[in-house]
Amino acid sequence: MSDNKPSSFRSATARSEAQKGRSATKVLQLDEGQVRDAYRRWAPVYDYTFGAVSTAGRRHAVEIINSGSGRVLEVGVGTGLSLPNYKKHLDIVGIDLAPEMLEKARERVKAEKLTNVSGLHEMDASNLTFPDNTFDTTVAMYVITVVPDPKKVMLELARVTKPGGEVMLVNHFSQDEGVRGWVERQMAPFADLVGWHSVFDVSRVMVCPDLKLMDRKALRPWGIFTMMRFRKDEGSASRRPEAAE
Repeated sequence: MSDNKPSSFRSATARSEAQKGRSATKVLQLDEGQVRDAYRRWAPVYDYTFGAVSTAGRRHAVEIINSGSGRVLEVGVGTGLSLPNYKKHLDIVGIDLAPEMLEKARERVKAEKLTNVSGLHEMDASNLTFPDNTFDTTVAMYVITVVPDPKKVMLELARVTKPGGEVMLVNHFSQDEGVRGWVERQMAPFADLVGWHSVFDVSRVMVCPDLKLMDRKALRPWGIFTMMRFRKDEGSASRRPEAAE
């Protein structure tokens, strides 16, 4: 039986099937234990590997935060690489899931006498223990592709930020096409080893009705990382959803 479908239809179908194949890669998830294990391995060398690659993005984010005031929450503070760059008028609180990373951050705070860092806590970003509307600025740098449930984390970032405050992300977001897209898909099965998702679409952070995207820009080096700045609605009163009885 001959195939009488137009060539344009067959081409569209092929593109659709290819897209499905790419999308299938995106369902891979990390659990909390895998994240802890990955960053326990990374802790001794983090500052000299990924930490070095991410330096420009961190500095750019902190420069913007320094122009503001009040309390700042850094989610995924890691070894504290960004902590010395915050100006003294800010009250900085950091959290991380990995105790090995936090130990290095505390050593940095002590060695550099960072008196504006008021707390470093081991905490799950998807279940923050801070009250609603606590921080003027909440920043998550190189975190969202690591966590098991990005939507829950975004909702928590919004919840603990004051109305009118800012939520800032610095992160890698994947692309479907080109050499970079191909490399990202090849890396995807190894998420549990490297500790982050190479395939991660930006739509996964656009989940909070209380957060309005103000700015999005590619960062050095090479535009691999993106900064996204959100403003929390002035009339918002974000609260953690009540548990079902």
